[in-house]
Amino acid sequence: MPQSDRVSDSPPRRRSIHDRLDRIRENPTGRLALKVGIGILGGLVVAVGIVLIPFPGPGWAIVILGLAIWAIEFAWAKHLLEFTKRHVQSWTRWIGRQSVPVRGLIGVLGMIFVSAIVWASVRLSFGIDLAAVAWEWIFEQD
Repeated sequence: MPQSDRVSDSPPRRRSIHDRLDRIRENPTGRLALKVGIGILGGLVVAVGIVLIPFPGPGWAIVILGLAIWAIEFAWAKHLLEFTKRHVQSWTRWIGRQSVPVRGLIGVLGMIFVSAIVWASVRLSFGIDLAAVAWEWIFEQD
């Protein structure tokens, strides 16, 4: 499909972004600068996401955001992003078809996993055993 057909089907704001990127790509120096800039920005976002994966929060979402940034300029990243979206959607649909007890079990297992990651992160980073602290707090004798 020609560039102009793809762009004309897009909403006005998106068309404007595509037009700007296409103008930058017309110049060899602009094309190289865009690839380098997208590569660096996407790499930084992916790196931050990877650092945040062990912690509760949006680590994986940030990695996927970095992948989406890379997908602006790199075909391999676009394919990997599409692969990831397909599998996340497949997992979500599978979970939705399960009974409430199975979904509850998956939720409990997820909570145990996240708790173990938090415990290990605090233990390795600060030398504090959260399980021992909680045990003492719960069963503290006055």
